[in-house]
Amino acid sequence: MKTARLFKEDVYLKESDAEVLEVSCGKDGLLVVLDRTVFFPTGGGQSCDTGRMNEFRVKEVYERGGEIYHVVDENAGLSPGDKVHISIDWERRFDNMQRHCGEHILSGVFHALCGGINRGFHMGDDYMTIDISLEDDPSFTEIDDGLLAEAELRTNRIIWADMPVVSRHFDRREEAENLPLRKKLTIESDITIVSVGDINNPSDCVACCGTHPSTSGQVGMVKIYKAEPNKGMYRIYFEAGQRALMKYRNQFDILTALEKDLSAGDDDVIHKYEALKERYSCAKDEVYRLKRAFIKQAAEELNARLETCGENLIEKKFELLEPGDFPDVYKALSENLPELIILIHSPSSTAVLFSASPDVNCGKLIKEYAAEFGGRGGGSASNGRAVFPSGDALDKFTDAIRRYFNE
Repeated sequence: MKTARLFKEDVYLKESDAEVLEVSCGKDGLLVVLDRTVFFPTGGGQSCDTGRMNEFRVKEVYERGGEIYHVVDENAGLSPGDKVHISIDWERRFDNMQRHCGEHILSGVFHALCGGINRGFHMGDDYMTIDISLEDDPSFTEIDDGLLAEAELRTNRIIWADMPVVSRHFDRREEAENLPLRKKLTIESDITIVSVGDINNPSDCVACCGTHPSTSGQVGMVKIYKAEPNKGMYRIYFEAGQRALMKYRNQFDILTALEKDLSAGDDDVIHKYEALKERYSCAKDEVYRLKRAFIKQAAEELNARLETCGENLIEKKFELLEPGDFPDVYKALSENLPELIILIHSPSSTAVLFSASPDVNCGKLIKEYAAEFGGRGGGSASNGRAVFPSGDALDKFTDAIRRYFNE
């Protein structure tokens, strides 16, 4: 291990001078190893720091074989022995600190509250998740809404208490095992234990290689979004810190807009929303009944026309029925069908073609004639659809089809 990890001693250190030890080529740029670094590498469920090395962007940092590699632009022109100045993006670092510490506190609360063991942790772009296994307390068989609410409240009370968050480093497993750990250790050396609160009665105490603030109050807040069963455990979706505040702000703005639109307040917005849904459902049912009646009427009118006209092509325009309703109209027609039926939706300049004749291919007609008048569409032998830029263009298309049938 050639690189001194300055972030282990001081997570608030934002910059430092360093010396280049190694430079190699990677697929995304130069891989630079330094004698010291303030950059936390990806690990422990936490994303890496980003920042700058001199004037060049450090876009990724990862650990491999015990060494920390900084990925910078290929044109950085660095060589072993060069002196560089490194600095991290502090907003990204503090965001990770808030989120990771929030996860620790929440996991500790679930363990204390219901014997839940954190078996998985992920820090995503939109939320974090932990997978809680109910295995230490048989009296708990599920995580319901009440348990979620209690865990969230306890977590935020620990944050409000502004407890100390301390990282302790140990060379050997035996030294670290003397602490009141939430989870058993799985590593033998170079161990960091993070505790929240009094070490004699901590709110959380667990091995972790990530970065955390010095006090719980800096986490700001934790908000649980939901929980769902997952592989015999419960996956908890939540957020912490500034991200939780931004989520709250967005949801508050949405709720305020909804209240204004419904002329409602916090106490009755749900009631008015449910009433609006009921009115919408009734209106939807009524529209459906009216549409079925209109389809039946349209089919009857067409059938009456088919009995007397003897034409090989029938065309009918509609204002109210949508193109998606036309197959129902066609299905309701009698068996005495012409070679081609064209049903038109005037508002959208859409033509839908139907044919049961083996001598007529609707898709082929659309392919051969629609493009000439700016139409787009296609279909099969029995039916097809074309949309035109205007009613005039559609009329020209149907005129061309009619001339084809009269040739």
